[in-house]
Amino acid sequence: MSLRNERVRKTLMKEIADIIQKDIKDPRINGVVSITDIELAHDNSFAKVYFSVFATDEEAKQQTIDALEDNVSKIRYEVGKRIRLRLTPELRFIPDNSLERGTRVMDLIDKVSKGEL
Repeated sequence: MSLRNERVRKTLMKEIADIIQKDIKDPRINGVVSITDIELAHDNSFAKVYFSVFATDEEAKQQTIDALEDNVSKIRYEVGKRIRLRLTPELRFIPDNSLERGTRVMDLIDKVSKGEL
């Protein structure tokens, strides 16, 4: 990945997180949404936005995922206003459950080391 693409990727991560936190006023967004990574096409035309949701239950998490999918066009519009690119990338939000899996693995390791399993 070129230096320019890496800068664009990091800027996108920061701006999308800010837009979700401050500009999207959807009541279905419950909990904390964290942008974990972005895969950017070489020509900046498409971006896979990986995110994690820290919510109290699965229903709240699913509502947040639905709200993000419903607000993709607004988020893309805001990104286009904030970042001067020749082409604002098409955004696709993908839930990233790696943090949850990591926490479960660590809990299992703790239980095994304590002899609970």
